[in-house]
Amino acid sequence: MQPKKETVEYEIYRPSEMANFMNAMYAYNVQLKQQIIKGKTPVVMPLDLMKLHSAEMSNGHGRTPVWNSFINVFIEAQKSVADTLSNVALKERFNHAINNCLACHKTECMGPIPKIKKLLIQ
Repeated sequence: MQPKKETVEYEIYRPSEMANFMNAMYAYNVQLKQQIIKGKTPVVMPLDLMKLHSAEMSNGHGRTPVWNSFINVFIEAQKSVADTLSNVALKERFNHAINNCLACHKTECMGPIPKIKKLLIQ
């Protein structure tokens, strides 16, 4: 008699729309960091940051009052990086945007904090 085979079902991870967008923002900011280090000034914001208001979030997460308090501040900070008319140093504008990411993630979703910290320009 053969032993009964157990059926194993695997759950495939499917990132939410928000997780995908956050990953795209991270990749964009990696590129921005490299451009800034090389002395280049970014002039375009290719991502539609307004998606942050509507993207489906991961299971169990929603837009909290804390999230809502951070999101518009982050959007403006991220847009300011490509603002060629700003009197604020580019490195400072970039780090300000990244620090906004960190501030929100310290309250909402702490997992990516070490990864986000690596974006800061020293």
